[in-house]
Amino acid sequence: MKIHEYQAKALLSQYGVPVPAGDVASTPAEAKKIAAGLEGKVAVKAQVYAGGRGKAGGIKLAADAAEAEKSAAGIIGARLITHQTSAKGAPVGKVLVEKVMEVRRELYLSIVIDNARKMPVMIASEAGGMDIEEVTRTSPEKILKVHIDPAAGWQDFEGRKLAYGMNLSTAQVKPAVKLMANLYRLFREKDCSLAEINPLVITADDKIMALDAKLNFDDSALFRHDDIRQLHDPAQDDPFEARASEMGIKNYIKLNGNIGCMVNGAGLAMAVLDLINFCGGNAANFLDIGTVNNTNAVVSAFKVFTADPDVKAILVNIFGGMARADTIARGIIEAYQQIDIKVPVVVRLAGTNVTEGKRLLAESRINYIEAADFLDAARKAVAAAKGGRD
Repeated sequence: MKIHEYQAKALLSQYGVPVPAGDVASTPAEAKKIAAGLEGKVAVKAQVYAGGRGKAGGIKLAADAAEAEKSAAGIIGARLITHQTSAKGAPVGKVLVEKVMEVRRELYLSIVIDNARKMPVMIASEAGGMDIEEVTRTSPEKILKVHIDPAAGWQDFEGRKLAYGMNLSTAQVKPAVKLMANLYRLFREKDCSLAEINPLVITADDKIMALDAKLNFDDSALFRHDDIRQLHDPAQDDPFEARASEMGIKNYIKLNGNIGCMVNGAGLAMAVLDLINFCGGNAANFLDIGTVNNTNAVVSAFKVFTADPDVKAILVNIFGGMARADTIARGIIEAYQQIDIKVPVVVRLAGTNVTEGKRLLAESRINYIEAADFLDAARKAVAAAKGGRD
């Protein structure tokens, strides 16, 4: 689960991580009032679940309260399009108005889970304010990492290693290590999947501060964090992802293509997306339907596909292990009975009970396209989406 920057900063502040003075506004008038209280130059920042706001015009500097009101009026109610949103953009319902700090240096600090090592890893860099992926590609020597053993917990000597690696002065090391310890405490106690400060800045008066912040939380742990769950902003959810979640489909992500994909297994689903692209098409979604042996999940997936106007073809690619191909086939048949499916459907079944599954589809007389194998399925789905169904 994601939350807004202003909510993340409120949590950071509770855990002893310094953040700039500011508050959130839902109207231009509120933004003006907040800016007047801060005095001097302020930043008016769109609150959306996406990065790249500055380049998209979602962050504006204002010299005074009147200018802050004008900037807020141009942001609130708009849809912000960044490299992390869909082409339709994300709706802006609030702005964060905060005091502009005089910055001497920009750093980077984050904590994520290293799945290979099965433990959190703190990542730091002296190249803050940039896309960390770009820094990793162009200057990998500037990326510092420290793994945190959950049994041993945070160790200050590891923090000193990172602080000196970012070329902090001796006077800056102690507050930096304290900030790292507090960030890890927040990460652990709130079951975060990501805690990122970019940039972490050194101000002109030599203070260390989180100028921007992003916190994501483990969905599976939200049952023990009512306070975090209440921070969720449903207006930021993609409507198709929300609909899928309501129907019990947990692993659905909306993409920008036109081929709806239903696959079992995350690895196979990723391979399907790659092969569709290789064949000249683009997927409309990622959907790992998982190990299902009931038809309802299949019908629900088709309901999500058919509600999406971007979907021009549907590809069902199932390799049955614990999931049975005949159950998937029955689900497809039920979907045709319950829904008016107007786009071509390509089906590739393999694995457990595949003979029975193919027999059921053939005898049902539904209008579908059978694929012989994985590559054949991708090619036929791309052709169908382009109008070459026959």
